[in-house]
Amino acid sequence: MAGLQRVYKQRIRSTETLAKVFRAMELIAASRIGAARDAASSANPFDRAITHAVAALTQHSTIEHPMTCERTDTKRVAILAVTADRGMAGAYSASILRACDDLVERLRESGREPELYVAGRRARSYYSYRGIEVAGAWEGESDRPSEQMSDDIARTLTDRFMAPAEDGGIAEVYVLYTRFHNMVKQVPEIRKVLPLKVVDDTDRDYLLDEGLIPESVPERIMPLYEFEPSPEVVLDMLLPMYVRSRIRNALLQSAASELASRQTAMHTANDNAHEMIATYTRLANAARQAEITTEITEIVSGADALSGS
Repeated sequence: MAGLQRVYKQRIRSTETLAKVFRAMELIAASRIGAARDAASSANPFDRAITHAVAALTQHSTIEHPMTCERTDTKRVAILAVTADRGMAGAYSASILRACDDLVERLRESGREPELYVAGRRARSYYSYRGIEVAGAWEGESDRPSEQMSDDIARTLTDRFMAPAEDGGIAEVYVLYTRFHNMVKQVPEIRKVLPLKVVDDTDRDYLLDEGLIPESVPERIMPLYEFEPSPEVVLDMLLPMYVRSRIRNALLQSAASELASRQTAMHTANDNAHEMIATYTRLANAARQAEITTEITEIVSGADALSGS
């Protein structure tokens, strides 16, 4: 019994240590989620302005840009999976990786040749463990992505899309990320970034789905524009900016989702740790009671034996 009591006390101490770690990680995530949520929402006005400008260009001109045209000269497809650098965020990274595996399988069944790009150490470790090669990886900034990393990802994927087929050009670019809705709802999503799908500036369904406008915004009437020096030059500048804004938005949404998932997961883990401590304490007390009862029984039995003799 004494040995069992020591085991329970050791488990209580180790669980208390884990509870402190869980609580610290929960507080760290809670201190960062506000800034991440503000960063994700503050990017929407710029994304909305870029969407309006691109829509206006396509409606007031008949230009066919390479970034908006379907490619049929190659079957290679790029997939960017955005995950976390660290664990302890619930099913945040696992959901993206599962969706990525499903997308890869569907593309291969349709005759495509997927190439993987990953943002986040969890995705790189996942594919490295399985012996799957990744064409590009970015790490270290999953919960606070910098503009430099966003631009580097967008430039890499855009250059691959614009490259000739014999130089490794790709036909499509997909981005898998987690959209942040609120603290309890983060939804994995798949977006086709290239070739660009240019939508009407008044397409409320698309703008609402992308989170670029709130539902209270009324329908917008397309104004008239004059482009200087020419629509072609403006479009050449706007479309790469449009791709960068979509990649940046996906990374910011993922960062907010990661912190929200980690805060929720650590709060649940902390509660579970305290429940385990209460259970182990109750078992330790029961073992101590049993030990005392055994000692008393032995003393009484000894006394009875002495008195009888």
